[in-house]
Amino acid sequence: MRTEKVKVAIWGFGAMGSGMAKMILSKKGFEIVGVCDKNPNYVGKSIYEILKLKKHDNPDCIVKDNIDDVVSEKSCDIVLLATDSFTKNAFPKIKTLLEKKVNVISTAEEMAFPQAQSQDLAHEMDKIAKKNGVTVIGTGINPGMMMDLLVVCLSGVMEHVEDIDVSRVNSLSPFGQAVMEEQGVGLTVAEYDEKMKNNALAGHVGFAESINMIAKALGWNLDKVTQQMKPIITDVDRKSAYGFAKAGNLCGVNMTGQGYVDGKVKINMHHPQQIEPQLAGVETGDYIKIKGTPEVNMAINPEVDGGLGTIAMCVNLIPHVINARSGLKTMIDLPVPRAIMGDVREMIEGE
Repeated sequence: MRTEKVKVAIWGFGAMGSGMAKMILSKKGFEIVGVCDKNPNYVGKSIYEILKLKKHDNPDCIVKDNIDDVVSEKSCDIVLLATDSFTKNAFPKIKTLLEKKVNVISTAEEMAFPQAQSQDLAHEMDKIAKKNGVTVIGTGINPGMMMDLLVVCLSGVMEHVEDIDVSRVNSLSPFGQAVMEEQGVGLTVAEYDEKMKNNALAGHVGFAESINMIAKALGWNLDKVTQQMKPIITDVDRKSAYGFAKAGNLCGVNMTGQGYVDGKVKINMHHPQQIEPQLAGVETGDYIKIKGTPEVNMAINPEVDGGLGTIAMCVNLIPHVINARSGLKTMIDLPVPRAIMGDVREMIEGE
């Protein structure tokens, strides 16, 4: 068993980053050695003050706004990077961290399978990681688990897969400001139309990544990936921790996506997301239907909580990333993620 605690730094202390800190502090064998965030309300303060938690015998940790003051070469085992959604935006930060010879787990949705849309950057990250003897991966609840890795796992009981239908009906309420903006929460219909005309609204980020991950795992060669977006208009005022939608405005968007193989849709995805869905009588859930031999039908009601799920995926993956061979990895490269209920040091290979 490794005797030294697993040293973790966190870059981005919003809804996800702060949630990861709380989870880490509840587990055995971890130590938070640094936090970086530019929020002026956080800089210079102890994370325990921000989180409203007792420090107990943990060393204090003060939030700083410069990553160079938080992470130096080999100063920690891993950094949880919770700042971006897109690979191109996350790349400079990831490069900085990899060159400091620390492992990285990113919450950026496109980082779940960056080869899908950023092949050059994926190749560069793989090269930098291997040169520095560390590992980088992107994960979260989705992409990372519910609409991709879980599909891949369920296909393991099948002799033959004909096609796949995946649906995640979920709440955006646990997520932070960046996700609210990507999903158009609070926009008027006119503002939505204008953003769509200018291709300025992301919606769900991850269909290309999830579809490519599934196809790669199953050995399908994709012809193309397509996706569509439609607004979800609320009839009542809705408010979450980081978003507000007035009646008549957008409370989220309904995304659909398709992966084509040999000219046919082989992977079909449906993903309506909105804040406070219960106010419209919407029941959340996760659904996977895999047609083939034998057929697989899975339903989880209500949905697996997106905020807690993302936090847990990142923290629970830490020992597997530390153990992994260096380079850029995806969720189909590492052992199946699982909850850490014992001392994390028992999961680390070697001293």
